[in-house]
Amino acid sequence: MERRRVVITGLGAVTPIGLTAGESWQAVKNGVCGIGPITHYDPAAQKVKLAAEVKGFDPEALLGRQESKRMGRFTQFAVAAAREALSDAGFSVEQAEADRCGVILSSGIGGQAITEAEHSRGQEKGFDRVSPFYVPTAICNMAAGQVAIDAGFRAMCSCPVTACAGGTNAVGDAFHYIRDGYAEAMLCGGTEASITPMSIGGFTSMKALTQTEDPDRASIPFDAERSGFVMGEGAGVLLLEELEHAKTRGAKIYAEVVGYGATCDAHHITAPLADGSGGAKAMAMALTDGGVSPEQVGYINAHGTSTHLNDAGETAAVKTVFGPHAYQLAMSSTKSMTGHMLGAAGAVEAIFTALSLRDGFLPVSYTH
Repeated sequence: MERRRVVITGLGAVTPIGLTAGESWQAVKNGVCGIGPITHYDPAAQKVKLAAEVKGFDPEALLGRQESKRMGRFTQFAVAAAREALSDAGFSVEQAEADRCGVILSSGIGGQAITEAEHSRGQEKGFDRVSPFYVPTAICNMAAGQVAIDAGFRAMCSCPVTACAGGTNAVGDAFHYIRDGYAEAMLCGGTEASITPMSIGGFTSMKALTQTEDPDRASIPFDAERSGFVMGEGAGVLLLEELEHAKTRGAKIYAEVVGYGATCDAHHITAPLADGSGGAKAMAMALTDGGVSPEQVGYINAHGTSTHLNDAGETAAVKTVFGPHAYQLAMSSTKSMTGHMLGAAGAVEAIFTALSLRDGFLPVSYTH
């Protein structure tokens, strides 16, 4: 059976460096760093003082007061980004069968802030007095569900909960879903809003976060002085469409998705294999899936978390897969500007990669 071709026709994002995909991309071009002192709560009693927060986001202006009250921050980000992606694509469900349009939207942690607030409320007033909206606003898949409701998409609605890989898994799974004939259009990506005392504390205690208080030297992927990642937040949503469906409605096309690979190290609950072999297999699988040779790749938007283990292992993986060509292709990590957006990271980086292709512009691993 002939494989169907899949293209990107719409982009939406809410990030620490912009409230839209366009704003965020221009900030990348300008080398803007979205990292600064934590303002969501008082971090004085904690070791980590910096994060990459979304700034100036007004959910009531975007969603209305009543609607925004019944959504966690991570869901608000997702709905805003999905609406932007649909608007950018000039797409509405009336242009396709609703049963052939779906959503795959990741969140690694979901409504962590809601859990923390309701736990405090339960301790104070009794746990039978927590909000009736607690569960349906805090669960990880609620962002995907609210996006599907908002868009009227009635095909598959799913949430990969695969930590930092979630946004990339969502885009790849949506790509295969369309390519294999199950849908004509998919909203896909990821969202996260986990800059909270508990989340920051948890990552601090496992020694994953940098404790520097200098925003310019906090997220420095592949730098010899890197000391951990910076927590970020936000959402990235892409509209993927089957090529002929997009062409028939006259859609603009940013890029084509041609291959996807996913593997598991089966090694450790937090650490990747030091030799990068698991990541190398995923990259090789993506190349094979897309019928692409290593020499055809010109740029890699790396995971590049600014942790010792990831950056070393990822570099080893790239050298394994690309051989001598690894020294010719460009590679950078935009987490230097956005911080690590966890379940949203891969989706936002997919958006930046598509825009890199459109504009012929290579983002730097900006070391401020």
